[in-house]
Amino acid sequence: MIEENKKVDNSAPDAEFDWDAFTSDEGFAGGNRKDLEEMYDKTLSTISEKEVIDGTVISMNKREVVINIGYKSDGIVSLNEFRYNTELAIGDTVEVYVENQEDKKGQLVLSHKKARALRSWDRVNAALEKDEIIKGYIKCRTKGGMIVDVFGIEAFLPGSQIDVKPIRDYDVFVGKTMEFKVVKINHEFKNVVVSHKALIEAELEQQKKEIIAKLEKGQVLEGTVKNITSYGVFIDLGGVDGLIHITDLSWGRVTHPSEIVELDQKLNVVILDFDDDKKRIALGLKQLTPHPWDALDAEMKVGDNLKGKVVVMADYGAFVEIATGVEGLIHVSEMSWSQHLRSAQDFMKVGDEVEAQILTLDRDERKMSLGIKQLKQDPWEGIEAKYAINSKHTAKVRNFTNFGVFVEIEEGVDGLIHISDLSWTKKVKHPAEFTTIGAEIEVVVLEIDKDNRRLSLGHKQLEENPWDVFETIFTTDSVHEGTIVDIFEKGAVIALPYGVEGFATPRHLVKEDGSQAKVEEKLTFKVIEFSKAAKRIILSHSRTFEDEKKADETAKKKEVAKIAKKGVKKVKDSLEKTTLGDISELAALKSQMESDEVGEK
Repeated sequence: MIEENKKVDNSAPDAEFDWDAFTSDEGFAGGNRKDLEEMYDKTLSTISEKEVIDGTVISMNKREVVINIGYKSDGIVSLNEFRYNTELAIGDTVEVYVENQEDKKGQLVLSHKKARALRSWDRVNAALEKDEIIKGYIKCRTKGGMIVDVFGIEAFLPGSQIDVKPIRDYDVFVGKTMEFKVVKINHEFKNVVVSHKALIEAELEQQKKEIIAKLEKGQVLEGTVKNITSYGVFIDLGGVDGLIHITDLSWGRVTHPSEIVELDQKLNVVILDFDDDKKRIALGLKQLTPHPWDALDAEMKVGDNLKGKVVVMADYGAFVEIATGVEGLIHVSEMSWSQHLRSAQDFMKVGDEVEAQILTLDRDERKMSLGIKQLKQDPWEGIEAKYAINSKHTAKVRNFTNFGVFVEIEEGVDGLIHISDLSWTKKVKHPAEFTTIGAEIEVVVLEIDKDNRRLSLGHKQLEENPWDVFETIFTTDSVHEGTIVDIFEKGAVIALPYGVEGFATPRHLVKEDGSQAKVEEKLTFKVIEFSKAAKRIILSHSRTFEDEKKADETAKKKEVAKIAKKGVKKVKDSLEKTTLGDISELAALKSQMESDEVGEK
């Protein structure tokens, strides 16, 4: 037991080792050390600093890659320099740049990044010439696309060259390694443009040819929503694009296609049409479902009331959807019994729920007209009782014409006041002188025209005819005070008492001093003509003083004639008693008459 537990001293020198041969550079197994070193050196690669050589990955960890370039020591390269190549594995051959054969720690210093940069332009040019597929690492986003690391060069990947379909989120590609084709190199500015789309297009081109060859009208295919525009939806049919126009998305009205479909949605579509080259393919979605008119209630008929929703407004009417894809038009004339056409927007708006009556129904043409005024009683039914002749009402002025005023007593009941029935006394040249549009006016029903749905109305008839009274006041030759309110070429209009107006010609406007009367001048006027039927009073200012002067002249002549008559009688009575004195008296009378005549002249 003591022998077994005895420890062996391994530190003692081996008696058989030849220390003299070792120190004298003699090789092992009978050779010398120098020969062995030469043999070892021949197994190592001859390398120079600042050159690019190929090496082999012999090990990897999360931070570093160990590369053997056949040198006496291995080199270590940061894994970050290989981030563009996520598939790097042990045994792969990679290019490295020898920065230093031996640093202070005796370590071989290599760089993969610098090696790629030195050879990058040669590789990029070769890839363009040979149309090769290369790998690149997407570093970051930039305006209009992405920045890609290709052989250590920053290349530009346009957004339109990422994929065959529009890309909405570029960020999902950052940090990815993808395959590309070099499509353009600008040597002057050292710019490289790459494309991933070019790879996909080459694959899709063959698929596209196969799909196009099989296309037929009426064929139903599955597709993916690729793009949505205001006028329709582009569908990817597996390499071939087709368009669903907005009108072919739904039997109902569609404001924007996004109401029906969404991006990347998969759906079945039917081929409606395509051109000879089958490059433009028209697709339909609504055609896969029955037309709503075919499912319309067979019992529905003219005169029925129904409810619907206003989907479109126009000046001439409103389209009401009573079921998806089934619409009826309410013309503006069917919205109110009023004959004053207005815009349909005055009655309803998009989104309103309305009740209407079916006026026409054409299932073959798939057309329907509706009305809402029919839900109210026609105001012209029983019009004679409600608006009897000579009854008085309040109306609203709607419109003017040269011959009268159109008014509305209630919605759907219109009437005309002729211009001659506006006033008993005032001569109205245009209704605008008497009232205004929108104003209320009292009227009397004069006549009912039920066929044309119109009433003849009057306003002046609210009062008694004042011309019956005026006939006793403005008698011929009567004199009244008046004011000139207007003068024109043919004469003047004179305002008389009681609100009546008269007319005077220019020659009857001459004043006693010979001057012409002027506007707003107040003078006396004599009535020279009165016409009750024509409601006309003709006046004269000149006659007021001319007639007075003539009256004086007439009185003088009568006096002279009287004196002469008395003298003649006296002569006859005393013919036989004539004396010289009588003769003298007659002579004196004659002289007096002659002097009076001279005075009158």
